Amino acid sequence: MTSIGFIGLGQMGAPMAARLLGTDVSLHVYDPRPEAAAALVAQGAIGCPSARAVADAAEIVLACLPNGQVSEAVAAEVADGGAVKLYAEMSTIGRVTVEGIAARLAERGIVMVDAPISGGPAGARAGTLAMLAAGAPEAVARLRPWQERIGRVVFTLGERPGQAQVMKLVNNLVFAANMVAGFEGLAMGAKAGLDPDTMLAMLNAGTGRSVVTERVAEEVLARRFAFGAAIAVVDKDVKLGLAEASSLDVPMWGIEQAARVWRFAAGHGMAGEDISALARLMEGWAGAEIRSRQE
Repeated sequence: MTSIGFIGLGQMGAPMAARLLGTDVSLHVYDPRPEAAAALVAQGAIGCPSARAVADAAEIVLACLPNGQVSEAVAAEVADGGAVKLYAEMSTIGRVTVEGIAARLAERGIVMVDAPISGGPAGARAGTLAMLAAGAPEAVARLRPWQERIGRVVFTLGERPGQAQVMKLVNNLVFAANMVAGFEGLAMGAKAGLDPDTMLAMLNAGTGRSVVTERVAEEVLARRFAFGAAIAVVDKDVKLGLAEASSLDVPMWGIEQAARVWRFAAGHGMAGEDISALARLMEGWAGAEIRSRQE
């Protein structure tokens, strides 16, 4: 029986924590919203009243949190835990923040693995997430079986916490730029009178294919706009990624242009909307709707 803790039971955290449930695991969970833990407790998890309580009960603690400030506050509680030996930070909060958390935990004898994930809420529910890891080899090896239980594949990025954050930001910058380019292109075709279903099929058969055309654009054509992540999240990740690029003195001319679109959307009332709703901006600017004619 392994004692594992999970802190943060949102759209990503809850389904990931659920995949750890089993006869071989004593799962201790916490979220500031009691209702978020209710389903897991009903399935056999042990609800805890605080992050500190999780760290007092579990040797391995995983956290999936919304931003760097929350991650730092939670890590400060975990640092005082009486049982925790390994802490996995699964949030996307940037290299600098992760390095600071790792140093703070190390002072208390707690080793940290930088372990962000990629694949969105649907991937979390399906168990198909890409899992990243960076940290001391022994800690990475100890965490790996649990990552494999949560996701589909694990990528080890290095022996220093922060390296996995850089990889996650590279992924999210590319995704964010693909979103802008994909929706702009579809809006252009729609304005020219092309059938959106045919456009999408052609893109997915050609060199324009990406997860945007394979998965996200379907939400637009069907007018569901329910891919599962908020515009504010991508806007946050893009800002983190550009800050990291600046610290490395790497020009990001193209991605900076895409970042302006995300910033515009987040700053003009769309922060809480689904990322697929970004297409509505391009539709408005083009004066054409990217709608399936099969609807």
